[in-house]
Amino acid sequence: MTEKILILDFGSQYTQLIARAVREANVYCEILPFSANISFDPGLKGIILSGSPFSVNDPNAPDVEIQNFITKVPVLGICYGAQLTAKRFGGRVEKSNKREYGRALLYKQKEDILLHNVTERSQVWMSHADTILELPKGFELLATTESIPVAAYRKSQNDTKEPGHPLYGLQFHPEVYHSSEGKKILHNFLVDVCKCTQDWTPAHFVTETVKQLKEKIGARKVIMALSGGVDSTVAATLIHKAIGNRLYGIFVDNGVLRKNEFEDVLKTYARLGLNVKGVDTKHRFYKSLAEKTDPEAKRKTIGNLFIEIFQEEANEIKEIELLGQGTIYPDVIESVSVHGPSVTIKSHHNVGGLPEKMHLELIEPLRYLFKDEVRKVGRELGIPDDMIDRHPFPGPGLAIRILGEVTEEKVKLLQEADDLFIKALKDHHLYATVWQAATILLPVRSVGVMGDERTYEYTVALRAVTSVDGMTADWARLPYDFLAKVSGEISNSVKGINRVVYDISSKPPATIEWE
Repeated sequence: MTEKILILDFGSQYTQLIARAVREANVYCEILPFSANISFDPGLKGIILSGSPFSVNDPNAPDVEIQNFITKVPVLGICYGAQLTAKRFGGRVEKSNKREYGRALLYKQKEDILLHNVTERSQVWMSHADTILELPKGFELLATTESIPVAAYRKSQNDTKEPGHPLYGLQFHPEVYHSSEGKKILHNFLVDVCKCTQDWTPAHFVTETVKQLKEKIGARKVIMALSGGVDSTVAATLIHKAIGNRLYGIFVDNGVLRKNEFEDVLKTYARLGLNVKGVDTKHRFYKSLAEKTDPEAKRKTIGNLFIEIFQEEANEIKEIELLGQGTIYPDVIESVSVHGPSVTIKSHHNVGGLPEKMHLELIEPLRYLFKDEVRKVGRELGIPDDMIDRHPFPGPGLAIRILGEVTEEKVKLLQEADDLFIKALKDHHLYATVWQAATILLPVRSVGVMGDERTYEYTVALRAVTSVDGMTADWARLPYDFLAKVSGEISNSVKGINRVVYDISSKPPATIEWE
């Protein structure tokens, strides 16, 4: 049985960072709303309580039975989790005179396994409005900072009245980058306190997942819409490894893919041995998109027609019961309310709403992986780097990078310009330095000069951003010489475009895509 750490989410903005830090230590973990029912199966090694925007003294503050938890497994409370623990056991937690936010230095008061090898005056990150002023009886102070009396504590090992597994609290956030030795503290909790063996690796995930897929799918068939992106490709490769050609992949050319993408992706799928059918339906999409200029209308048109085409292809395969999807963990987490369990995944995470339309049982082998973990698994499976390292690409494709009406002529213009930009990024070793790069065709024509002739042609905007997860993003500081070179290549090579601009907007307030 796979070892597991549970992270109970009280609504903190940092909860996913806790999970990522645990996974980086090669320990499997899951995030659950604090209100979820917990199954204390033999694989559960410990529980981490997250931070929260709430005060523990709020009338409706979220609460859990920590006293019950420590009869089963070790527990670590972080920020709100530490305050809640202190209050539940009889300590005093009050509102701070001022909100404590930012860097602080840790002063160790007692040697303990949790802070083993953590240096004196180690930098930590605070983000809280309440302060633990008094620890409960039977608890020991482990560390302070200049501004707060309790930065780290533990339930005394000599407490004979309420024995149980180790119980710790940290007022700071060890999971964030600014806590310089935070990962070391979490490692100490996972390995030395919870006795995790750190065996959760990409190879282990592949072996276990393929085994589970074989058991779940049995002799049945799976159909799957593939996009050429890393998530669907890795998911399909795992399913194929389990059931072979009983996985039927459908890759639809919707007319708004990148230049040569349809042919290139099909060749890669063939090299991977996947059973994938390519369906060229671009002219059906162009016809449906005619005269549509609203971004949402374009999205819905593409989504609805995709479902129609996918169902047509599915009807040609007999006895299909299962639908494979490349859903990943952030999609799942975003869809679960902290204030009450929900199993509904946002509609945009389900390919075109297929599960609702086709009434098929879902197979989602990646639903507990983060994006970087998906890439590691993909490398373990031998998927080529050029597919693993691909930038995110929107489902509606170039349709939302063509502002205004989408026509075949505009698609070809944008494909050529976009291809020059992406190739230049790769040739100059800049592709891996940005999260996502795009070329946007604007509904703007301007006067230009080509030789002795005046032109009146389109403008494109280049967009390149840096990001960790796509939730926030900053514009990439690409070298001026590089941008000048790309601008010249596009203007000189793509007839119909005579002006190139560079988007220097961050998210927020702008979004990564223009539509």
